[in-house]
Amino acid sequence: MSFSTDVLKLDCAQEVQFIEEALREQVGRVLRRKGIVVGVSGGIDSSVVAALAVRAMGRERVLALLMPERDSASASLELGKLLTNQLGIAAVVENIGPTLSAMGCYARQDEAIRTVFAEYTEGWTCKLTLPSILDGDRINVFHLTVRAPDGHEKVSRMQPEAYRQLVAATNFKQRVRKMMEYYHADRLGYAVAGTPNRLEYDQGFFVKQGDGAADVKPIAHLYKTQVYALARYLGVPKEICERPPTTDTFSMEQTQEEFFFALPYDKMDVCLYGRNHGVPASDVAHALSMTEAQIERVYRDIDSKRRTTRWLHARPLLIKPVPEVEGSASETANKTNMDRGL
Repeated sequence: MSFSTDVLKLDCAQEVQFIEEALREQVGRVLRRKGIVVGVSGGIDSSVVAALAVRAMGRERVLALLMPERDSASASLELGKLLTNQLGIAAVVENIGPTLSAMGCYARQDEAIRTVFAEYTEGWTCKLTLPSILDGDRINVFHLTVRAPDGHEKVSRMQPEAYRQLVAATNFKQRVRKMMEYYHADRLGYAVAGTPNRLEYDQGFFVKQGDGAADVKPIAHLYKTQVYALARYLGVPKEICERPPTTDTFSMEQTQEEFFFALPYDKMDVCLYGRNHGVPASDVAHALSMTEAQIERVYRDIDSKRRTTRWLHARPLLIKPVPEVEGSASETANKTNMDRGL
């Protein structure tokens, strides 16, 4: 039988039950926590995680944190509130902008941008993008786009030093948010739920000790397409289900496709599935109405991102091995995951 995109179809009822049971065991019995804290962004992934947390723990034992800052889209906070109101869960708004400003996040970010565009100042907006992979093999060199208050835009490649400083500055945002999540988790005796889907988890699209940090990651095994399917099954508001995946990191609107991935998420999911299961590029190309050469380029890009982001998944390195305590949470969780096929 020929390969098709149907490989990503999901039995949503069965999957929700599976995740519910796993969450109850991992949070309650393994981690011995009383509930779950979720950072809600108004996006599809955090919305699904929050809904799953409610199904697993009950709405009275789920806390949503909404954490806007200077560059956040106004829709993010509005959609986050829409979700938490529908789920009937407690929600706390923590404006992290003043904290980021005090830490020099915005000043360092603007400093990096001015090494490319000296005229960049208050009232201007920016974003980072990668070139398309479809027209030829690309070098993963980021381009900086800035927009003046009058709407005029400029684009330029970034030198490595400026790029690293800009990313390091914006990474404050993910790390401060995670710090806030753990404050509330410690205060309540809750676990922190991470929100990466399989595409993000596999390709290293997260900040180490930022949105990559969590006690449980309920949807890391699910492709983004499957997360959208669960969202519709769980009754996530239509406005969130129809919102394109964004980074919500820079002041200009920016899709995840522009910033990191080679293709729209639905096509990228199929390519990642194909790579994971040894599907020939020609078969994936036929299923997606693309050329074999394009799929081969995407496959190479998948492999490259895995190599370059492997360190994000790594535990701290020890000079000498330290045996884990028998019956520790990590040992028990790993056994639980293996038993359940996670």
